[in-house]
Amino acid sequence: MDMINYVDLHTHTTASDGVCTPAHNVRLALQAGLVAVAITDHDTVSGIDEARQEGERIGIEVVPGVEISTVERGVDVHILGYYMDDKSSIFNERLAQLRSTRNIRNDLILSRLSELGIGITMNEVHDHLTKQKSVDQTLGRPHIADVLVARGFVHTVAEAFELYLGKGGAAYVNPPRIGPKEAIEWIREAGGKAVLAHPGLYNNEDIVLDIIQYGIDGIEAYHSDHNEEQQQHYYELATRHGLIVTAGSDFHGTKAGVTFHGAIGSRRIDARILELLKE
Repeated sequence: MDMINYVDLHTHTTASDGVCTPAHNVRLALQAGLVAVAITDHDTVSGIDEARQEGERIGIEVVPGVEISTVERGVDVHILGYYMDDKSSIFNERLAQLRSTRNIRNDLILSRLSELGIGITMNEVHDHLTKQKSVDQTLGRPHIADVLVARGFVHTVAEAFELYLGKGGAAYVNPPRIGPKEAIEWIREAGGKAVLAHPGLYNNEDIVLDIIQYGIDGIEAYHSDHNEEQQQHYYELATRHGLIVTAGSDFHGTKAGVTFHGAIGSRRIDARILELLKE
């Protein structure tokens, strides 16, 4: 029997809101016994080159990826892209537009927090990252959560999201953004495959089915925040519609001894799936 090689298709780095550098993620993939790892930062492809260089050095295939932030019917929906042309000027300009929207969202969150008596500035968020020696490119809610913890307003990042930053939190905002169908087209126009990220987190099966009906290439059935029932459900849903089934840890790194969302390799799939994503 041939030995199965595995890949983790969902990891984040310091290019967005991860703790580890792109090169470090690649080394962690090697330690986890993987043959390949995807770099899928939020609305940016700026970490891919560093990861590629490290992958070539140590013999790990790096899958160029991205996780695009969209909104559908008031729900945050993420679309993963793989093997798109990460040097495409049009694609990078579009991602830059999304990062501008993210910055607007950050400012609105800080304004809401100020109204709640929690005075945090964007300069403070940047300074906190500098102290951590981050090479961050895309600031988001996890970075604001880090400052809330550091200032003692909450005990953990999870508590920061529950009380303030997550949906239903006191400082949650969701400014207008592109929809998932537009993100799918962006990825395809850049020559890549589009995959619906962690569908079990949306609590809205109608949105999932609508995206499938519109046309998407795959579904991330195996995710760190999916339970066994959800994994089986989305595996069956994907296969029923002839879609690619993917798996990803959604690794963001470890803070205060807690790994978000899972360790690299904790969700993995047969690396032969890469041929389908490359087609």
